[in-house]
Amino acid sequence: MTTDKIQFTKEKETMLMTLNGQAIQSKWKNPILRDPWAEEAMRHIDYDIGKHYRGVGSWSLWRDIGCTVIATRAATFDLLTTRYLADHPDATVLHVGCGMDSRVFRVDPPAGVRWFDVDYPDVIDLRRQLFPERAGYHLIGAPLEDLRWLDEVPRDRPGLLIAEEVLHYLRETEVKALLNAVVAHFPGGQIIFDICNPWIVKRVGSNVGGTGATYKWGLDDPQDIQQLEPKLELIKEFRPSELVAFSRFPLWWRVLYRAQEVNPTLRRMERIIVYRY
Repeated sequence: MTTDKIQFTKEKETMLMTLNGQAIQSKWKNPILRDPWAEEAMRHIDYDIGKHYRGVGSWSLWRDIGCTVIATRAATFDLLTTRYLADHPDATVLHVGCGMDSRVFRVDPPAGVRWFDVDYPDVIDLRRQLFPERAGYHLIGAPLEDLRWLDEVPRDRPGLLIAEEVLHYLRETEVKALLNAVVAHFPGGQIIFDICNPWIVKRVGSNVGGTGATYKWGLDDPQDIQQLEPKLELIKEFRPSELVAFSRFPLWWRVLYRAQEVNPTLRRMERIIVYRY
């Protein structure tokens, strides 16, 4: 395969930031998240993550911090996914807005799991070029908000919805429709997503990473999700210090996060939340 010039814009470009961040840190001597699939994918994509950090001082330092944050978040999602599948080895996984994430290969789910990666058709086409096939693994190319894609997913097993760096970009009405549809589709399950609070959405949620992408929805109190889907029950709201490999953050960054955790608003600037239904 020859190197391709990938030119996604806005929300779609953020997936390349994530992929490149995971590939960079995977090559570190002691990586947070070993991701050879990301490394291999980036060999075929012409993309420079450095353009998002140049002009902000020691851009290589900020690039490494960004890669650390990306890998820490992904590793936490992987751990939560693995835990759920250990208890539900026959589950159906919906990895929505999957982008170029190689989670299905990193997690290597049990043979009885049905796994669906869902994203825009052009994103799924690229995935077909860059990632191998595997048993029980399915790809669905469709806009996330067009919920007819759920018709392709059997409804007879427990369901796990994974939405990493996705729900920020949806409107509240679209988030509500997605949650309502998933809860109605499966007999029970879990939902894992990361989200920032409305303060971040309003003040720093435009032009994300210089891509032009915009945050549209945020969540403050995690119990407020019941205003969108009453059947969701909070299991856990992760503080930054509870994330996998938090100890790998620079000392000054850890001190800042610890200070933020004292204040509920600052603590909820961005975090991972787990619900069941």
